[in-house]
Amino acid sequence: MEQSSFYEICGILASICMILGYLPQAIQTIRTRNTDGIALPTFLMMGVGGTFFMLQGLLHRPEIIWSLFLTNLLTTICCIIIFGIKIYNDYIKKSKTKAEK
Repeated sequence: MEQSSFYEICGILASICMILGYLPQAIQTIRTRNTDGIALPTFLMMGVGGTFFMLQGLLHRPEIIWSLFLTNLLTTICCIIIFGIKIYNDYIKKSKTKAEK
């Protein structure tokens, strides 16, 4: 097997593992809106890191690394959604509850 084929297969397998490992938790968090056990800085940094990995995949020359780009696109979108839910739960929802009391 040639080195570039091995490199490509490793990238695809890593992408599949990352998505299968991350997506179920993201879906559960989005469905339940329960973010009590989530650290806000963690999801902020994961989103920023995913954005940089997307840029790395897009800017790679001579060709784009699609597995790197697409995996991090999906995880970054999930991070942004969960980050928004977390902000809502921790700040907006709590301030509404305090105002009602």
